Amino acid sequence: MSSKISRRNFFNKTMGLSAGALFFKSIPIFGSSAKGITPIIVTSHTNQTGQMAMEAGWRILADGGSALDAIEKAANVIEVDPEDTSVGYGGLPNENGIVQLDSSIMDGKTYNAGAVACLENIKTPSSVARVVMERTDHVLMVGQGALDFARKWGFKDEDLLTEKARKIWLRWKENMNENDDWGPPDHLKNLQKKESYWEGFPEVEHHYGTTNVLAIDKNGDIAGITTTSGLSFKIPGRVGDSPIIGAGLYVDNEVGAAGATGRGEDVIKSLASYYIVLRMKDGRNPQQACEDALHMIIDKYRKVNPDFYPGEKFVAINKSGETGCATMRGNRTPAMSVRTSDGYSKYKGKVAYPDK
Repeated sequence: MSSKISRRNFFNKTMGLSAGALFFKSIPIFGSSAKGITPIIVTSHTNQTGQMAMEAGWRILADGGSALDAIEKAANVIEVDPEDTSVGYGGLPNENGIVQLDSSIMDGKTYNAGAVACLENIKTPSSVARVVMERTDHVLMVGQGALDFARKWGFKDEDLLTEKARKIWLRWKENMNENDDWGPPDHLKNLQKKESYWEGFPEVEHHYGTTNVLAIDKNGDIAGITTTSGLSFKIPGRVGDSPIIGAGLYVDNEVGAAGATGRGEDVIKSLASYYIVLRMKDGRNPQQACEDALHMIIDKYRKVNPDFYPGEKFVAINKSGETGCATMRGNRTPAMSVRTSDGYSKYKGKVAYPDK
């Protein structure tokens, strides 16, 4: 259960690459033209793991490989990182302490897709989703059926709950309700502030978290993956938008691709990724299309609760290699990782509703 793998050792073992192999270069902000830039691979993850994922996917694209192979390789890098509490191994569990993963993959060239939901014990759900896409005539498999299917194809059962995720879950259990029996005895509650079991332990990093990986290969074919451990401490069996084609992911070889992170329920109801691709088909660039989807969601909620702003983030690319990224609320500029023949970059998007 416990993970002793440091982030540095993780990168060295899985990638054989140091952070020094990367270099950073600014690219145009939304609205500018990037015609003809292929191949390209992007991810919503902008940390060191995301950078390593981009390098892994780029090596496949640079060698003439397919967008499908590139996105799967890149997604796997993120999924097996034990320090990432939002995706794959190390993801935060449901309310019972069980890690359940969701993922989808879509091939723009063939109009084919595959997905898994509530998958336990498998570190790389995006790879299982690809097998569903390529080896069955189904799109979505869930729960025990998805796990049995993965085992048949040689995926190995592994404990996904790292020590870090377990401690975060236990702290949540202790603090979720003052009237339950979790936590210290009443007469000790106010005496443990300085010598708490949790002293020095980081705050919960994600209530929900996901990663998207989108790519275009040398043939102009487009593919995408969305993968997640879902809403932390969710009711067992809950499924978010990530494995829902059209919600957490959509790809059209003639237009582009889009992916979503954030509160999945909002994305499911709006079919946001499909909407973004439709907006690009209508002539909007990826940045404008991402913002359009956020405005569409808010327009719906304003009729019920004018003060409600959900926490979505969208990323997109179009056939020409233009990119887009937008988030709903706050003052922190959203960004995504981009890898092209020019090297690694961080694309900075826009907040649709900045805090005043």
